[in-house]
This record gives sequence, structure tokens and C-alpha cells, in this order.
Amino acid sequence: MGKRPLVRRRGRGGMQFRAATTGKLLPAKYPRFGLSEQREGQVVDLVHERGRDAPLAKVRFDDGSSSYIPAILGTRIGSKIQFGLKSGISPGNVISIQNIPDGTIVSNIEKHFGDGGTIVKSAGTSATVFSHSSEGVTIKLPSGKFTTLNPQNRAMIGILAGGGAGDRPFMRAGNAWRRKRSKGQKYPIVRGVAQAVYVHPHGGGRHQHVGRSSTVSRNAPPGRKVGSIAARKTGRSRIKERQDSSSS
Repeated sequence: MGKRPLVRRRGRGGMQFRAATTGKLLPAKYPRFGLSEQREGQVVDLVHERGRDAPLAKVRFDDGSSSYIPAILGTRIGSKIQFGLKSGISPGNVISIQNIPDGTIVSNIEKHFGDGGTIVKSAGTSATVFSHSSEGVTIKLPSGKFTTLNPQNRAMIGILAGGGAGDRPFMRAGNAWRRKRSKGQKYPIVRGVAQAVYVHPHGGGRHQHVGRSSTVSRNAPPGRKVGSIAARKTGRSRIKERQDSSSS
């Protein structure tokens, strides 16, 4: 009887593989203001949340309520943030994308109106309002792809703070383990061919090699589903090789 592979144990969703809740604050979302409301808040604190690179700004409003939202580059304690359709196009303000001009840099964009912002929330990232049309507002994402969203969805003007935090080397394996642990990511990653035969389907043998095709069916059982899952093609890209040979 073999041992369950790590990917199978992670897929079960046990507490060992879940992101830790220690050090977490409230959800970093926009407050549930109506589309016609015009509000103004003040940044009262800048805080760090475990597992998040971008700092959070604690914004307090006139009615005494407060919420945490990702901080824009240049945000400081005492800064004013406007929410509403009549807000100015200045860093930190939250406006519906229908009132944001083309070419404006935005972040923390709502995928659906009222979800509080779910797109472009990583540290140092930003998107660009590309165009307005009858179908909606087209946004150019950091990946270079385009998406069309509801004009009522809200976005924040500016670039998120904390850029470059992930470029710093960890120097020690313990620091990398704590970083991955806070995000619920798998670390360290051990190659299947380096494991024993009872631990992983690719393990065992006198040399470190798979010994069979690493492509498995989409309907393979959990203990076998490792490697290239239902891959259409594997190996080197022949198109790229032809392009390299023609350029040389």
C-alpha cells in the first residue's frame, strides 16, 4: 500500500495546507456605498497584513465607520479619499470606471459591482482604462490582456504601493517557508523522481527518471494524477525553434 502523494493530500483541503488566519485583518474591500452616494474618508493608519505585500490603509468616514483598502503609492496618514461619481481624478479616489477617462492608471478594480474590488490587488500593480463603448469599459490588465467590465464597477486611481517587495531574496529557507506558509502555498517542492516509489508514481528506480509517459488522463484516479494532466502536446515548441532559426 503506497503513501498518498502530496498533491493528493493538498487537494483534500486539510488544515495543514490552508492559509493561516493568524495576523489577518478585516477583508480589504470597498465599503458598500450606493452608486449615487458621495462620501469622503480619511486615512487614519497604514497597516501590514500577514501574507499580503501591499500595505492596507485604514479609512474612517464621517459616520464613524471604517474599512481597510489597499494603499495607493504615495498614501500617507491624513490623506483624504473620495468615493462617488463626482470624485476627482486624483490618486486614491474611488470612482466608477464609466467616469474615468481613457489612459488613466487604476487598480483594485471590481469584477462585479459591489464585490469591493477583486482585480489588480497585488503590490506594485496597475491597469489602464483603455476605451469606453456601448458594451462596457475595456481595461488593459498588467498581463497585457484586455477585459470588458460593467461601467458601474468601481476602481481606485493610481498604482498600488509595495512594489518590489517580492524581489528581495529570502537568504534562508526558514524565511521562505514562513512566507509560503502565510499564503497557503506549497513549499518546499520535491521532484517526484527524487522520491521513493511508494511515495510518488514517478519515484523509484536506479536513476531519477519517470520511466513512463508523464502525461495522464483527465479521468485518472487521485493517486495517479501527477505530471502533465491531459496535455495536448509536450516537449519543445517547434514554432519557436523555427522563429529562432529564421532570425539567425
